[in-house]
Amino acid sequence: MKSLNRILVLFIGLLFFNTVVSAQTSNSLYQVSTINAVLQGVYDGQMNMKELKQHGNFGIGTFEGLDGEMIALDGQFYQVKSTGNVVLVSDQVKTPFADVMDFKSEKTAEIPDVLTFNELEKALDGIIQDKNYIYAIRIDGVFSGTTRSIPGKTKPYPSLTDAAKTQSVFDIQNTKGTIVGFLCPQYINGINVTGYHLHFISDDRKSGGHILSGGIKSGVVKIERITDFRMILPNSDAFQQAVLNKDYSKELNGVEKSK
Repeated sequence: MKSLNRILVLFIGLLFFNTVVSAQTSNSLYQVSTINAVLQGVYDGQMNMKELKQHGNFGIGTFEGLDGEMIALDGQFYQVKSTGNVVLVSDQVKTPFADVMDFKSEKTAEIPDVLTFNELEKALDGIIQDKNYIYAIRIDGVFSGTTRSIPGKTKPYPSLTDAAKTQSVFDIQNTKGTIVGFLCPQYINGINVTGYHLHFISDDRKSGGHILSGGIKSGVVKIERITDFRMILPNSDAFQQAVLNKDYSKELNGVEKSK
């Protein structure tokens, strides 16, 4: 009987532990580095894709040397190159900046056809009314607009503002696909992109990139509110020497929506 009681206590303990761990990791966003570090040219890869995949199946980011745009969707990690090609990323490729999570939709809604990014933001604002949380956003529909990708850089790395001057811009029209991204509140400024930060990938995996402008038709949006935010910082001289305690909102806004 004592042995049975011990087994029962052990089982209950394990069940409680698993419940606590599950609660701690649900709705969790995992971030590599800070956006201000990227703005300052900290582009050395900090984590490879094999390890990053352990922290999520959905997200966005970039690659070592700022080489293209990352879209993680349904467990597959894609790179939109500056040539416009979209490729699956090998496990050995590294990232200097990324946001990933295991996406589980908490709310689904249809959005009206919108032609501009501003209209898209307003439509999302009508669905996401609590702006004090980070939200993960997935939108399936027919996209028309412009996206970009930046060619990889070599050392000494330029700032993101200078690197964006060499970006490739793609005109994508009436293309079925998925928008992947996040909404971050203003208090995240310097840590991540505030407001909407969205990437696109087509259903045929032939086009995509960081969204500069545009809208979507026949859109179905799925969102998840994030209540757990975890970040790792680069262990490098470049990060240690970067000037990160300034407000780079103007520079970031120019990069995010530059054409």
